[in-house]
Amino acid sequence: MSFPEIISSGERILSFEFFPPKKREGLEKTRKLISDLARFSPQFMTCTYGAGGGTRDTTVEIVDFIRNELQVPAVSHLTCVGHTIEELELILGKLQATGVKNILALRGDPPKGATKFVPVEGGLSSARELVDFINENYNFSVAVAGYPEAHPEATSPQADLDYLKTKVDAGADIIITQLFFEADVYFAFQDKCRKAGIDVPILPGIMPISSIKQVRKFTGMCGASIPEGLQKSLAGLEKSGDEVVDFGTDYATELVQNLLDGGAPGVHLYTLNKYNQVGQIAESVGFPLNVEASRKICC
Repeated sequence: MSFPEIISSGERILSFEFFPPKKREGLEKTRKLISDLARFSPQFMTCTYGAGGGTRDTTVEIVDFIRNELQVPAVSHLTCVGHTIEELELILGKLQATGVKNILALRGDPPKGATKFVPVEGGLSSARELVDFINENYNFSVAVAGYPEAHPEATSPQADLDYLKTKVDAGADIIITQLFFEADVYFAFQDKCRKAGIDVPILPGIMPISSIKQVRKFTGMCGASIPEGLQKSLAGLEKSGDEVVDFGTDYATELVQNLLDGGAPGVHLYTLNKYNQVGQIAESVGFPLNVEASRKICC
């Protein structure tokens, strides 16, 4: 199923994000995790793409597994980082051969050690260019990222919103947000998007807190803020361990419930390749676990 088909079904969306293991020996464990979470009958599952495309073959292998073995709609992340147009064509051709119909088009972060994104010679320089390229040459459905509190490199929130509109105007079917920690942040972002003429669905992306160091790292990378009340709660906890995990699960569950109650089209859960937190959240907010088998709905 493509994004428009998923959206038009009218079902409340549940999706999960995974990342490919750095080493081949971790692939079977990752496949087991994905299989376990497929029992929630998600509308789609996504797999990230290593910086510079270092895990691109594993990404293709994982989305092939999701689509063709688990029979769940699969979404492959794709970035501009480190790739010429010819290399992007090769990757997109491989994805096309698997039957995958959906791409999350991203510029990507600068390579490790670099402070600024610089396109390779013969490559693309932005997610908007990548959306254009995919839509002009292939028959994929495309998602793009949205930043409720603006991209860290944006000159202003309005400039970031204007740029998001160019990605949608280039042919994106859905926006998946970066993480945030208050429902009001999402709804304010959605209102701004609608006023700017962005009318595609905006799926909130939620990352449950599992360690204080981790949440500070991720918010620093994507420009998200940690609300004062949440900071005070975290200050009273150990830096990691079961106490933080339990708190993070409860906090994310309440956040997701508030989003769904407020009319969000569903939720995209960043799994960080772990089951317990996202599994508990999905069950708690009313996505039932099918203990017999994953849904067969492809694709």
